[in-house]
Amino acid sequence: MILKSTLRRIGAALIVMIGISMLIFAIARVMPGDPARIALGPNATAEQVAALRFERHLDASLPVQYFEFLKALSRGDLGRSLYTNRPVTTDIAQFLPATLELVVVSAIIMVLIGLPLGIMSAHFRGRVPDHLGRLIALIGVCTPAFVWGVILQLFFGYFWPIFPIEGRLLETTPVPQGPTGFYLIDSLATGNVSTFFDALHHLILPALALAMSGLGQTARLTRANMIDVYDKPYVEMERAYGFKPFRIATRYAFRPAFIPTLTILGLEFAAMLGNAFLVEKVFGWPGLSRYGVEVIIRKDLDAIVGTVLIIAAAFLIMNIVVDILVGFINPRIRLAAGKG
Repeated sequence: MILKSTLRRIGAALIVMIGISMLIFAIARVMPGDPARIALGPNATAEQVAALRFERHLDASLPVQYFEFLKALSRGDLGRSLYTNRPVTTDIAQFLPATLELVVVSAIIMVLIGLPLGIMSAHFRGRVPDHLGRLIALIGVCTPAFVWGVILQLFFGYFWPIFPIEGRLLETTPVPQGPTGFYLIDSLATGNVSTFFDALHHLILPALALAMSGLGQTARLTRANMIDVYDKPYVEMERAYGFKPFRIATRYAFRPAFIPTLTILGLEFAAMLGNAFLVEKVFGWPGLSRYGVEVIIRKDLDAIVGTVLIIAAAFLIMNIVVDILVGFINPRIRLAAGKG
C-alpha cells in the first residue's frame, strides 16, 4: 500500500520535472541577450560568436535545442557552462554540497528552536512567554534572511567578534577530503576534529540567518495547531484525569499538531535551497544558489537549466518524503492514500 502510493507520487514528480524542464528551457532562451556574445565578450569576432552558437545549437529552432538537451540529459550530461567553461554537472557537484550543508544545519536550528518555541507559546497562551514567543516568531518571519545576515555580522563579527563572517573555513585550515563535500561530515570521517570545529564555527551565523524565517513560521504554525488540539475533548479528558501539563503537551497534543508543521518544514527545507543565494552572497558562501544567480546574470543557458532542475528536484523529493512521514504519523492518511 505504501509502495504503491510512493510509486504513484514518483511518477507524478517525473511528469512535473518534464514540465519544469520545458518551461525553464524556453524561458532561458527568450531572455534578452545573446549568450554566445556574453560568454565570449565584446572583443570576440562575429565568426567566433557564430562558431559558438553552432557548437551549442543556439542557431537551431527551440524544439531542436530541447531535443538535443534531452539526448544529453539521458546520458547524465547537463551541458557545459559558458560561465566556468566546465561541465554543469561538475559545477553542481562542487557547489551543491556547500548549500546542502548550510540548509541542513539551518533546518536543524529551525526545528530545535521553532518547535519548542511554538509549544511554549501554546502552553502559556495569553501569558508573558506566549507574547515573547509570538514576538520572536513575527520578527523572524518579517525580516529577510539577508538582513539577518547583516545584523548577525555586525553583532557577532564586528561589535563582538566571536564568529567568522566569510567562507567555509579559515585560509590556514586544510579542506577535508571526503566523498560528501560536507565539511562537517568529511572532517569527522577523517578524524580531523579541528577542521570540524572550524567548519561549524563558520556555519553558525549563515545557518542562523537562513533559518530565522522558517523558525518563525514553524513556531507560529506549531502554536496555532497546539492551541487547536488543546480545545479537543480528549485533551480536556486528560486534564480531568490529572495528567501533568508537560505530558499532555508532548505526548498527546504535539503529535496531531505536528502534521501541518511537518509539511511546512519540508517545504521550507526545499525553499531554502533556492532562497539561500542572498545569505551566500552576504557571507561569501560558495554555494549552488550563489552560482545560480551568477549564471542567470550571464545568461548561461545550460547552467540555468541544470541549477533550476536540481532545486525543483529537491522540492519534489521533499514533498514525497513529507507525504511518507505524514502517513507514518497519521495511519488514517496512509490508509486513505493507499485506497486512492
